[in-house]
Amino acid sequence: MMDNVKIDRINTLAHKAKSVGLTEEEKKEQAELRQEYLAAVRKNLRAQLNNIDIQEKDGSIVNLGEKYGRKKGN
Repeated sequence: MMDNVKIDRINTLAHKAKSVGLTEEEKKEQAELRQEYLAAVRKNLRAQLNNIDIQEKDGSIVNLGEKYGRKKGN
């Protein structure tokens, strides 16, 4: 996940954008930080979903990551 310094910077830029606006350089930085944040969220969610086990009606346990999502090398 992202460190708190980067998350604080995202929030600072968002507040500044609402109050006085951003320079072009700050807009680029904001876009890059948002993309990095979204990538981290997706990675975390994918890891959680890959570790879900469900019990079928016949009593067998199936790992959804192995069945649907987990790819070799991840």
